Amino acid sequence: MLKTVKKAGIFIVAAAVMILFLFLSRDNSTTGDKNLNQVTPSQTDDPPDDTEDASVEDVSIYVDIKGEVNNPGVFEATLGERVHDMVQRAGGFTNEADQTQVNLAQKVHDEMSIIVPTTGDVIENVSNNEIGSEKVHLNSAGKEEIETLSGIGPSKAEAIIAYREENGLFQSLEDLLKVSGIGEKTIEQLQDSIQVP
Repeated sequence: MLKTVKKAGIFIVAAAVMILFLFLSRDNSTTGDKNLNQVTPSQTDDPPDDTEDASVEDVSIYVDIKGEVNNPGVFEATLGERVHDMVQRAGGFTNEADQTQVNLAQKVHDEMSIIVPTTGDVIENVSNNEIGSEKVHLNSAGKEEIETLSGIGPSKAEAIIAYREENGLFQSLEDLLKVSGIGEKTIEQLQDSIQVP
């Protein structure tokens, strides 16, 4: 009978140790899960990759704005910005500015000159880089604007944009020869209608 009591005692102690062990290990695993869920933002939010290629919009250009603005001058901009942005950088219009002659929605391009006229003045004989220019700037124009060019349909416009996105900005008219579907005849047709760079 003593052996039976001894065996029962050992069994109870062993069972208690196992229950205690299971209880503790279960408690540790749940607190571990809680700790996993309490990850700090710095562990989950990866910082932006600085090695990514700069997009076309990140390229710096320079725009000259003069006339009836408060602070005329040359301003740094990026492709995709509008005349409105340049007017704001130049301190806004003066009271004498004729805002009806300025297309505030027009995208700016490198070496562009914006002249804000005085009320009553008419801008005549503006150069190709000035705001009245009808040239399409290939490094910033959208698909619809490129399609307005003679001999350029939707597929060629898409090819121009795809080339620009894959290879960077056009540096010269000759770069257009690298675009699928565009040959020397097309460039001859376009040379008076496009601005590169």
